[in-house]
Amino acid sequence: MRDKTLRREYTARFFRGNRPAYCGMLLAALLFSLLNLSVAWLLQQLVDYVAGSPDALSLGTLALLTAGFILAIVPLKALQYGTKPRFMARALNQFKSFAFGKLMRKSIASFQSETTGTYLSAFSNDLTTIETNYLEKQSMLVFNTVWAGGAVALMVLYSPILAAIAIGLCVMPLLASSFTGRYMEKAEKETSERNAGFAASLKDILSGFSVIKSFRAENSAIDLLEQSSLAVEQAKCHKRKLSVILSTIGGIAEISAQLGTLLIGAVLAQQGFGITPGMLFVFMDLTGAVITVVGQMPELLANRRAALALVDKMARALESNVRDEGRDIPNCLERGISVRGLSFGYEPGSEVLHGIDIDFRAGSSYAVVGASGSGKSTLLSLLMAASHDYAGSICYDGAELRDVSSASLYELVSMVGQDVFVFDASIRDNITMFRDFPAAEVDRAIELSGLGRLIAERGGDYLCGENGRGLSGGEKQRVSIAWSLLRRSSVLLADEVTAALDAGTAYQVTDDILKLEGITRIVVTHALAEPLLRRYDGIVVLKDGRVEETGDFDQLMARKGYFYALYTVAQ
Repeated sequence: MRDKTLRREYTARFFRGNRPAYCGMLLAALLFSLLNLSVAWLLQQLVDYVAGSPDALSLGTLALLTAGFILAIVPLKALQYGTKPRFMARALNQFKSFAFGKLMRKSIASFQSETTGTYLSAFSNDLTTIETNYLEKQSMLVFNTVWAGGAVALMVLYSPILAAIAIGLCVMPLLASSFTGRYMEKAEKETSERNAGFAASLKDILSGFSVIKSFRAENSAIDLLEQSSLAVEQAKCHKRKLSVILSTIGGIAEISAQLGTLLIGAVLAQQGFGITPGMLFVFMDLTGAVITVVGQMPELLANRRAALALVDKMARALESNVRDEGRDIPNCLERGISVRGLSFGYEPGSEVLHGIDIDFRAGSSYAVVGASGSGKSTLLSLLMAASHDYAGSICYDGAELRDVSSASLYELVSMVGQDVFVFDASIRDNITMFRDFPAAEVDRAIELSGLGRLIAERGGDYLCGENGRGLSGGEKQRVSIAWSLLRRSSVLLADEVTAALDAGTAYQVTDDILKLEGITRIVVTHALAEPLLRRYDGIVVLKDGRVEETGDFDQLMARKGYFYALYTVAQ
């Protein structure tokens, strides 16, 4: 029941505000099918006229009717031209916007626990299948239904006996092809799943291209992609084989029905059942129409079911793992963040963090340091609600993070990472994230984030390029900081933002963060520069997933403990 409700919710997006174009498209298909039936009747009249039948229409009348039928094609094509492309464009745009909006409802924790290949496949291969086998075929279903139904009615009108024989010749192939068509849905699902796996593999390889090249692992990458590609093509091969079976059944049905109808019709004509040459000719044409539909409809309906199954698959993926519950909290941190007994592991029985106890005062700045693998980035991710499967508590002004709505948390906290995503748009659009802000606020964010010189040199309309390739690493980091300032985030989490930057740029970016006032800043850093470390209100030292030491720079150096050793080695 839930799947049907979801399907209706999603497929409704194809038709919302799109009914006039949809009805016009179906009307064009309906009128085309009626025109084809009229042409069949005209063929009967023409053949009977040639055969000298006394009931045939005159040649002049037949000529006028022929001209009329030909001219009727023009307005019908104009109707199709003005409706079908418009319906398709709006239907797909609305559906994609709706589906992407559903995807954007997911929290960071929800999205990180899923496979992105599922969505890459859904918005590419699956949507193409839905477009081709569901939307495109809507008018064909109407055309085939009316054409076949009208053909049967016309045959019965001409000769009930011969009509019954012709229809009987089509029944068995229809049943056989319908049975075969049930497997098409399963084959389409299998193909979709394999495509999702291929998309995920391709994404991984492209993301890790530099690593693959540096480790000379090209052949291994090719092998992995080839295995994934082979699985896709095998699934598609199976689907094509089923399609061949369906079309073969349709072809056999068409030949047997037409030849059988012609043979039996000839016998009936000789025995005086009132079958004229024109009627026999039109019976062949109408039987061909029925049998064409018989051959097409099972595959058409099977593909339609398969396409709708992909809609269901997409809907289930988008509706699952969505965390809407949780209470809203103020978007300004008043007291601070309290972490108590925090333990966490990515896999059961393998903890990364062990019993962490830390307090971060509102408006203060903190450096989180430690050796690689000590849990620094994991701690920051948990503060951003990347997972709720932790032991202990994380509280923002006393509100447990598990109980806070994702939207409310994202209003309070911004996170800047080492890899900054930048849209292929202007610098100003990336700073504002395409939203409207007062010019004075934008200028303030630009100045505080250290982007003033860049804007002065290149202008706010400078295009950043794909994933910000027109900007340096430091400039991209500053764009993220400017966006956080513009949003007036009360908490800024910075995870190794300077790891890929040169020493001078890294110093400047950290300096920009430390200059920010009225914001709680928690910075994971590997750079242990004394002038910067002295400016932090507190330093949290992690070792093997535990808090080893806390204090300011002078306090930690005076203890000559683990931090002292880290700092000394780094110099």
